[in-house]
Amino acid sequence: MRQDVAKHAKVGQGRCQACLGRCKACRGRPRTLTSMPKDVATYRKLARSYHPDVNKEPGAEQKFKDISNAYEVLSDDEKRSLYDRYGEAGLKAGPGFNDFSNPFDLFESLFEGINQGGRPSRNRAVDGQDEYYNLVLNFKEAVFGVEKEIEISRLESCGTCNGSGAKPGTNPSKCSTCGGQGQVVSSARTPLGVFQQVMTCSSCGGTGEISTPCNTCSGDGRVRRTKRISLKVPAGVDSGSRLRVRNEGNAGRRGGAPGDLFVIIEVMPDPVLKRDDTNILYTCKVSYIDAILGTTIKVPTVDGVVDLKIPAGTQPNTTLVMAKKGVPLLNKSNMRGDQLVRVQIEIPKRLSSDERKLIEELADLSKGKTASSRR
Repeated sequence: MRQDVAKHAKVGQGRCQACLGRCKACRGRPRTLTSMPKDVATYRKLARSYHPDVNKEPGAEQKFKDISNAYEVLSDDEKRSLYDRYGEAGLKAGPGFNDFSNPFDLFESLFEGINQGGRPSRNRAVDGQDEYYNLVLNFKEAVFGVEKEIEISRLESCGTCNGSGAKPGTNPSKCSTCGGQGQVVSSARTPLGVFQQVMTCSSCGGTGEISTPCNTCSGDGRVRRTKRISLKVPAGVDSGSRLRVRNEGNAGRRGGAPGDLFVIIEVMPDPVLKRDDTNILYTCKVSYIDAILGTTIKVPTVDGVVDLKIPAGTQPNTTLVMAKKGVPLLNKSNMRGDQLVRVQIEIPKRLSSDERKLIEELADLSKGKTASSRR
């Protein structure tokens, strides 16, 4: 469904505010639509103002029927599908469909007409699109956070025409393609007949006006420029994290709000340290003798090299925990994960004659100890 129509009503939360409980969508339909107008009181006023029992002016009853018909299209999957595919003609071609205007434009014009006290301007402001930037960090930068200066390319308001898109000193004229309506009708021949669809005029971009284009921006009202932005990356980000910088995206058109800048994080792997959420993983190797007798080894961490005690009798694949040596929690830098050290025990494949002799003596001692314990 089109975004602007999803604003019509809330079904399933009491009565539909547009029809005050009278429309078909309010009677057992599970679909939920969000409210179109920002002010619910204004929305109710609209429905009541055209109801035949309230408004006796000529045309009010027809307007109320148009609203009901339009909502019926928006709340019916089959009818809405026909409209999405073939426009108004798709509705007119089917049995039982009344001849009425574009339901999207009908709701839009009625709501904006009441909210703005008149007919809405076609020369509406258009918000700017968001801009995206990929930022590569090394392992430690992602763990502890960093300040970076990045250079982005974006559309900014044209200084020559102040964003209007018109050449300074010229006045706009009515578009000859659409006759100032901002819309044109296109026809398509299908097996079901000829269907017509209302489309935005490509000549004027839906404004209904043609201006002598600005030489600097070629009529767009915006020009592409580069800008350097200081960015503070918080501790604990990971690959796929998105940082949002508000209002640093592309400029809007005709006074529209700028978009946002989204910075997508990519973290380069560390040669020895691995990351598992807020924990850091490391694998160390110790000799079988050190595993038996115990020892102290040097372990790399994001804080630097740290001594780690290997207890006597450590078994293969034992995991030792180095508390609070992991990654800070995102937006909670005072809390950190752990570094988990997995111990691999190296067993030699070849022994010298002296080593073998000592191992055999150790084996005899072990057998004797086992025999004594059984008595």
